[in-house]
Amino acid sequence: MNKKVEIEISTYSFLNLSSNMQIKKVIVAFLFVAVLALLVEGCGKCDCITATDPCAGLAFKFATDVQPIINTRCATSPGCHGNGAINSGGPLTNYTQIFNKRLEIKIQVSSNSMPPPPDTLSSDQKNKIICWLNSGAPDN
Repeated sequence: MNKKVEIEISTYSFLNLSSNMQIKKVIVAFLFVAVLALLVEGCGKCDCITATDPCAGLAFKFATDVQPIINTRCATSPGCHGNGAINSGGPLTNYTQIFNKRLEIKIQVSSNSMPPPPDTLSSDQKNKIICWLNSGAPDN
């Protein structure tokens, strides 16, 4: 009881490129694959996709890097963030006060809101404060 099975191959198969529509499909598919390959290959060779961390490899210390900036640029008087300050930031004269306000300090320093112009921080000073905060604001 052997049965013979015949499979008929359609004359309109993918490999039959006799029609313009099928040729166009092949060209579009080839172009799509080529563009996709270029995008994947190109992204591995540029910094356009991945952002670099400006704090990578930097370790700033509270006592030697951050506190001197706060003391000379922020905690200069009761009208700013010195002893007795009653403004929204309050005094920033010791580690505990600064640590407790670390999120607000990061926002203010990053946005150049504090200290107010014309006494803004240099890029180096901002970098020290922000990188120290990003590292967890250690008491070191």
